[in-house]
Amino acid sequence: MFGRDDWLAQFSEDILEPEREIVDPHHHLWIGRGGSDYLLEHLWKDTGSGHNVVETMFMECHWSYRKDGPEHLKSVGETETVAAVADAAKQDPSKSQIAGIIAHTNLRAPELDAALDAHVEASKGLFRGIRHALAYDTDDALFIKPRQPADLYALPEFQAGVRRLGERGFTYDTWNYHHQIGQLLTVARAAPGTTIILDHFATPLGVGQYAGKRAEIFEIWKRDMNDLAQCPNVHAKLGGLAMPDNGWGYDAQDKPATSDQIVADQGDWYHYTIDLFGPDRCMFESNFPVDRASVSYHVYWNAAKKIAARYSEAEKTAMFSGTARKVYSL
Repeated sequence: MFGRDDWLAQFSEDILEPEREIVDPHHHLWIGRGGSDYLLEHLWKDTGSGHNVVETMFMECHWSYRKDGPEHLKSVGETETVAAVADAAKQDPSKSQIAGIIAHTNLRAPELDAALDAHVEASKGLFRGIRHALAYDTDDALFIKPRQPADLYALPEFQAGVRRLGERGFTYDTWNYHHQIGQLLTVARAAPGTTIILDHFATPLGVGQYAGKRAEIFEIWKRDMNDLAQCPNVHAKLGGLAMPDNGWGYDAQDKPATSDQIVADQGDWYHYTIDLFGPDRCMFESNFPVDRASVSYHVYWNAAKKIAARYSEAEKTAMFSGTARKVYSL
């Protein structure tokens, strides 16, 4: 699903604005998921495909957990592993560098502070925050199966955990579905001192019971995003709309998506979000290799640059690098 080198190789584009500096604030690493590996060599093949990607942020994906030891420390294994990959990357400073790690831990756990301390130590200076996703849906058609309880957002101990991240100077990333934006709003209001980053436009679904309802979902999504944008502590990542669960069907095409196709299909979602939050609270993201099921890395960033064409140079700088550096203290 996420390898697809031969399929992706069927189409390529000339690189737009190849000198523009990019910080990619959202990618994963793993072994054997979706039938393929995605490690430093694969990341570098993508980041080195033409755009000027100078830094990246690793996003937790439940990879390389410790098999033994206390439950609240098992996810530290992922941070240890990624920190070692980032160290290896320093051997070639001409290529993109992993500049930060967003890890996972259970924000409800009473051992939260101990877990955060362990991630800080294991990260070798790269730990920036936690993603404890809110995503929950029972539709069997979803490719990515959620792990969270339905009422996670409302639990007092979870809200306290999100607040604790802000108290300690860490960020909170969330992945949730379009019908859960109101839940995130509850969390954002309960933790106004925590910098919160919404991943993937809140993943508007387009499969299963949501197939064929894109126009209806877009109107509801716009209303809910407008409410969320009123919380100044919330930031938005611009990307991740090419996952199979979004329902565009790119992954089933004879050839991968083009940048023009992405702009035509998804541009309204991008522009609405940018207009609501402002470029200083928005950052383009690749969400690779998950979106690799549908589009090449260099094609995605071409699409992002086409979408950004209407904005000023300062606004482009913010969305391609500045906001990520500010939010994640890179």
